[in-house]
Amino acid sequence: MIATAVWGTGNVGRAAVRAVLAHPALELAAVIVHDPAKDGRDAGTLGGLGREVGVAATRDVDAVLAARPRAVVYAASGDVRPDEALADVVRAVRAGAVVVTPALYALYDQRNAPPEVRGPVLAAIKEGGGSLFVSGVDPGWGNDVLPLLVSGLGGTVDAIRCQEVFDYSTYDQEDAVRYLVGMGQPMDYEPPMLAPTVPAMVWGGQVRLMARALGAELDDIRETLERRPLDATVRTETMGAFEAGTQGAVRFEVQGIVGGEPLIVIEHVTRVHPSCAPDWPVPPDGAGAHRVIVEGRPRIEVTVEATDEGGNRSAGGNATAAGRLVGAIDWLADAEPGLYDALDVPLRPATGRLGRRRP
Repeated sequence: MIATAVWGTGNVGRAAVRAVLAHPALELAAVIVHDPAKDGRDAGTLGGLGREVGVAATRDVDAVLAARPRAVVYAASGDVRPDEALADVVRAVRAGAVVVTPALYALYDQRNAPPEVRGPVLAAIKEGGGSLFVSGVDPGWGNDVLPLLVSGLGGTVDAIRCQEVFDYSTYDQEDAVRYLVGMGQPMDYEPPMLAPTVPAMVWGGQVRLMARALGAELDDIRETLERRPLDATVRTETMGAFEAGTQGAVRFEVQGIVGGEPLIVIEHVTRVHPSCAPDWPVPPDGAGAHRVIVEGRPRIEVTVEATDEGGNRSAGGNATAAGRLVGAIDWLADAEPGLYDALDVPLRPATGRLGRRRP
């Protein structure tokens, strides 16, 4: 069994706890938390299992890493603390752990990552013998392995589009929705996640990764952005009111330009109410979906809907992102120490998990 620690118990961390417990090759050895109110609580409770599993959460990072877990799922956020997240990950890699995380955007395409990010990781691998695999939380498989797999089913491929289309009204991260993305803010507010160059910084690595796999040479990576105000005040179950005239929907693209045309595109369409921007793409049931569209012959469209935590669609997306990362741990544990990306790490079947009871 591979002793595995989960670092963070937010949206991704909860799903990671459940995924580790469900994996027949992994053993949940520790859970690291930041909030003092979570210190000492059982991992099963924090993971939303409704029962205890005998692993108490701790804030003592030194003690967990000193115990030399074979793997660490780093699920703490890197959105507003990228330097701290990098330092945490480097620390775990230096301790000899296989680390999987969605937190370090720059390492989605690790070969082209900035030296100030890639260098410390490589030094830690050399010193401690650990490994690192980074895949997106949006989820990564929807912007790398799935579109690449689907592209191989066609005779000709003209363009690839990856979409995340979501209604944020049931999302349970209010700060991210209101302030990072800007929902409910005046239309002259500049959301940090939508500021010029930021989308390309976050999702550009996945565009480059797909281009590399397809043997396509990128001319450039460009961004487009549209925002729409709410026509009327709306109320959400988890975040309260969003006032008329404030931002109610966002649509942006990160485009990989090949031969002067946007041929590899990652698109996000998000709303806080279906009444806003009804002419934009919508998910089949109105809640949320991830979609891959391969234009070519034949034209191929694949839509994935995932639900978790009582039918919540955003929780389902987080769970599949965590599942991709946790599912890679045993492969990484058998591989040589190193820095890996989605083209290196195969998407693995759920070996040994078919028909097993939920943890």
